Amino acid sequence: MIYCLNPDCKEPRNEADSSHCVTCGALLSPLLRGRYRVLKSLGRGGFGKTFLAIDEDRLNAKCVIKQFSPQVKGTKSLEKAITLFEQEALRLYELGEHPYIPDLLAYFEHDQRLYLVQQFVEGQTLVQELAQYGTFNEQKIREVLVGLLPILKFVHDRNVIHRDITPSNIIRRKVDGKLVLIDFGVAKLMNDESFGVPGTKIGTEGYAPIEQLRNGRAYPASDIYSLGATCLFLITRTKPEDLYDPLRGLWLWRERLLQEQRSVSVGLGQMLDRMVRDLVMERYGTAADAMRDLRLLLNTPNAILPGPGARPPAGETGGAPAPTQVTGGDRPTSLPPPAPTGMPLAPTGMPQVPTGTPQSNIPTSVPTGVPTGLPTGATAARPVSGQPISRPFLNSQPGPSLSQGVVADYPCLRTFMGHSSWVMALSASQDGKFLVSGGLDDRIFHWDVGTGQVLQILQGHSKPINCLAFSPDGQVIVSGSDDDTVRLWQSATGQPLQVLTGHSQDVNGLAISPDGQFLITGSEDRTVWVWRLATRERLRSFPEVGSMVRTVALSGNGELVAAAGSDAQIRLWNLNGGNLVKTLTGHLNAVLSVALSQDGRFLVSGSKDRTIKIWNLRTGELMRTIVKHLDAVNAVAITPDNRLIITGSSDKTVRIWRLMTGDLLATLTEHTGSVNAIVVSPNQAWFATGASDGRVKIWKLGTNLYG
Repeated sequence: MIYCLNPDCKEPRNEADSSHCVTCGALLSPLLRGRYRVLKSLGRGGFGKTFLAIDEDRLNAKCVIKQFSPQVKGTKSLEKAITLFEQEALRLYELGEHPYIPDLLAYFEHDQRLYLVQQFVEGQTLVQELAQYGTFNEQKIREVLVGLLPILKFVHDRNVIHRDITPSNIIRRKVDGKLVLIDFGVAKLMNDESFGVPGTKIGTEGYAPIEQLRNGRAYPASDIYSLGATCLFLITRTKPEDLYDPLRGLWLWRERLLQEQRSVSVGLGQMLDRMVRDLVMERYGTAADAMRDLRLLLNTPNAILPGPGARPPAGETGGAPAPTQVTGGDRPTSLPPPAPTGMPLAPTGMPQVPTGTPQSNIPTSVPTGVPTGLPTGATAARPVSGQPISRPFLNSQPGPSLSQGVVADYPCLRTFMGHSSWVMALSASQDGKFLVSGGLDDRIFHWDVGTGQVLQILQGHSKPINCLAFSPDGQVIVSGSDDDTVRLWQSATGQPLQVLTGHSQDVNGLAISPDGQFLITGSEDRTVWVWRLATRERLRSFPEVGSMVRTVALSGNGELVAAAGSDAQIRLWNLNGGNLVKTLTGHLNAVLSVALSQDGRFLVSGSKDRTIKIWNLRTGELMRTIVKHLDAVNAVAITPDNRLIITGSSDKTVRIWRLMTGDLLATLTEHTGSVNAIVVSPNQAWFATGASDGRVKIWKLGTNLYG
């Protein structure tokens, strides 16, 4: 069969030997762009059509193709439409770094139509799940919020609005049961144009808020509304437009639950009400705002929501009381209280969804399901930057789940719990006594590795932290963030020293020269800068960066700078001269992490293509490709003695390898989320890993490591 791609064709299916469509007469091609074979239509929306296809250049892997037909006249208008399309496609490509957003595989123009090719996610939509299992109960609605709000925060932090969140655009992935947000085909960049100029009316009736339907404007609060409407549909099995009384301006979902003798807690009811308010200013302004209330909800025993017209008891608001301060061996405040009696406990103490529902359910790691940017102690304001924290945030029990190789040499010594969302960056002091961690909660934790105590919580960045570095003398901590800035902090007190500006997009990579003189920063703005650390002076940028930078590293002798990113290439410059020395090619997708050996002989890279590559820096030759991880390789590190490689992946594992042979020594499986960051202590006594489960784990790096 050959599928006609004319968007106006009424019957697009044709026999395999057809040269022209029998319905509309359009010229047929068996393969779009010479590689994509369209199998069937998946639907049509305001933006165009969506197809299921196979990619014959990728072993017939399934993919999703979105077709856009610009409504423009004239060559110049089409060229402008293509330019805008390419800009938005690049932003969608960046979103694919999130494990619960499909990868953008390609984008192109063909026959004056625009195409996006995205990863195919196998699983059930929430509409299909509703049909199979029935209406969602409160626990499953909480799960939806736990899964989707962090995704929305990630998307909005990158200045993108989805604009079409519906139950049909949320898939429970078959392989792991996680919720995945799909269909970014109508997503809009949050630039001046999208805010200030009325655009195309877009979205799905019932789920799109009034500002989208009336004049095409969209805000982060617009996505919050759509997610709230999705929850109302799932809990009532009724279309949102049938739950709203336009004469009174009231939602009727409570009445629908009462008819079925069902109820929800006060806290959840208040959250849903605020999410679907008509006025933008009355909704949650950001996903982070909603996540704060969700955190309170998760920490509060269920209180049943009264019926319509009833008033809650005096003083009851549905929020959680301020948790008490914990000390010593008490439950850390970053964890929820014990589950209600009769509910099975997940490993972290969060109630699981009762059996008989689909897999996954409430995540078994609290930080994945709690708000980013929340306090981990009492509900009062967060500590001022630099304020010491007296209590430990750790579980000092060694973890048992080491699963391969000489695992006895790599016990988990401690687990630090303080972050309320994903951990994305780590750095260790030269003496191995201190560790800093940062992530999606916009905070930096300064840890004493020996005691597990938090020395300071550094706050100042307005968006997630992507990279961290200690100065060689241990006196300065440097951080890079999605807020486009680099910040310097005094490590002894946690006080801010300076904000370095100049990058125009996310700062993803940092490195400091061994002598402490120079700071290297890399950004998604396609620049790599050199700064003089002592004076905070920007000295120069490196030429031919070529793509959005995801990672930066320095050789042990401080002579070579490496940077890599979205174009799958690794570039090496001489630090002193600034000239491009080598470009290493071989990865098939974005390079997410690089590490250089102390002796300057080797470079190790980890990629979204799931491979680890080991390169000879002297010759530029690829020595070895390791294909063992089951998902993107987010972090790589080389031990100071140049003998071991440690890697972390979205497959939730940490793996340890021999550098010279590529032999796998151990697979560590204690994290319950993507492993995003790794650092080895300079004294080689331990290494640390940070993950999407919100945990930082300290592992022993013993002396009998090499077999």
